[in-house]
Amino acid sequence: MKLSCLPVSFFSDIVEGRMSVGEWAQMGADLGLDGIDISILFVTDRSTEALISLRQEIERSGLGLVMVTSYPDFTHPDPAQRERELAMEQEVVSVSAALGAQYVRVTAGQAHPETSREDGIEWAVDGLRRLVDTMQGQGVTLVYENHGKPGAWTYTDFSQPPDIFLEIARRTEDVGLRINFDTANAAAFSDDPVCLLRQVVDRVETVHAADTAIRGELQHVLLGTGVAPYLDLFGVLKAAGWDGWICMEENARQGREGVERAAAFVRTAWTEAAPVSR
Repeated sequence: MKLSCLPVSFFSDIVEGRMSVGEWAQMGADLGLDGIDISILFVTDRSTEALISLRQEIERSGLGLVMVTSYPDFTHPDPAQRERELAMEQEVVSVSAALGAQYVRVTAGQAHPETSREDGIEWAVDGLRRLVDTMQGQGVTLVYENHGKPGAWTYTDFSQPPDIFLEIARRTEDVGLRINFDTANAAAFSDDPVCLLRQVVDRVETVHAADTAIRGELQHVLLGTGVAPYLDLFGVLKAAGWDGWICMEENARQGREGVERAAAFVRTAWTEAAPVSR
């Protein structure tokens, strides 16, 4: 297992210029991470020169970029907007490739009130399939997540309900779309997060390690202090022979100490977890 981190606790600092991506990368290196993650929202200048400079800034820390998280909205009721979402996400993948990222986290889209279950699934499947097809050869793996609600959105994720997530996952399997399994979203919105993981474990490429205080609602807390059943989830992954990137979604608002404590918890939990037979 290799460990990375998306610094949600520092989002506003990075977006508003109080902290640079390079400083985040150096913090990750100082804390012993194996790589770092960023949001596409951190990349405001996407010129060739700026991307070269940003990649060098990251790599000076001795770490590489593991995942870029993005927020395509393929369930928008306006077909013209869905086309724009595809074009914007194609740019995101190209930008991520230029930065040396291994993965791009993609979403189905928002639960717009006007979007029916049937239409939303069709539109999300179409957008995701076209994205994978058009971005072949970029050297970046696309990973689809059972997401919650990013700050960049008005509505929650359309595929937050596990049955919708599983249906979209099933209908994108043949194009090679992989899964980024989020532990907090599964714990908050699935009756049985371990069962949910079992249904997609063969597709799981990366894991977003996060935690929630309660079930039924996503309330981020320090990893290991909420209700996410880490030992059982990690046990399922181990039983499947999974040994990839765990990308912590650190959102405890405890600064550097929060990242350090989260990393220590994940490493300990991974070591202690026993394989859970399927």
